[in-house]
Amino acid sequence: MGKKDSKQPLRIDPGAKVRLKGFDPDYHDNPYPEDYKLAARLAKDLKRMAVLQERLYAEHRQSLLIVLQAMDAGGKDGTIKHVMSGLNPQSCRVASFKKPAGLEAERDFLWRIHRVTPAQGEIVIFNRSHYEDVLVARVHKLVSKQVWKQRFAHINNFERHLGDSGTHILKFFLHISKEEQRERFQQRIEDPDKHWKLSQADFAERGFWDDYQEAFEDAIARCSTPWAPWHIIPANRKWFRNWAVARTVVEKLEAMDPQFPPPSIDVSQIVLQ
Repeated sequence: MGKKDSKQPLRIDPGAKVRLKGFDPDYHDNPYPEDYKLAARLAKDLKRMAVLQERLYAEHRQSLLIVLQAMDAGGKDGTIKHVMSGLNPQSCRVASFKKPAGLEAERDFLWRIHRVTPAQGEIVIFNRSHYEDVLVARVHKLVSKQVWKQRFAHINNFERHLGDSGTHILKFFLHISKEEQRERFQQRIEDPDKHWKLSQADFAERGFWDDYQEAFEDAIARCSTPWAPWHIIPANRKWFRNWAVARTVVEKLEAMDPQFPPPSIDVSQIVLQ
């Protein structure tokens, strides 16, 4: 695993041990990188995703929650832009999570999450998520070890509840190398149009790289379940990241198999004047 000449799994099996050093962030299984064939496959998947979204919305019985987590500059925004932008905003929305404040900080850590989960027929993308409370909270010791370890069980139960209620869940960790993160930060520094993305906190967090890697390993290993699996997406190569996420989403929607409901009236009896 992690070698370019071997097949690197994306989906993490329940109970599997996770060591991110064993996953190559440069991995791809396309013999012709960035060629027209892969671009055509991605375009086909995006069209299929839009068709399946319409059926999901019309059926109005199931929903899909997509969780994106990554190190800073890992590509969460880019994934949303290139993979989800073709979806109909009538039944697709993005929820982003910053540091809890106000009412959010005064309630349990899942309160702000549950209130923005998808309704029937919706697709919702989380840009960061409830996993921040076993990542940032752990690395910066905002809560005790006993508290963040208990949260793994709370998260699994919460996601199981969503699944039992008709919400399917896909979780993606966009895996980049520390060197790739440095290059992306440097690009932001050199490009005036990207200066708005710069934050001193991002550079400070880079000093906790190893701590975050360990925290992600635990979160993925402890919370990859049959009802809410984690996927480790090699994300150094943006084109492969986009295709791998799109393909996984399409496969999930195909498995959900949403159907158009029958008409509420007898179409054969309609006579237009």
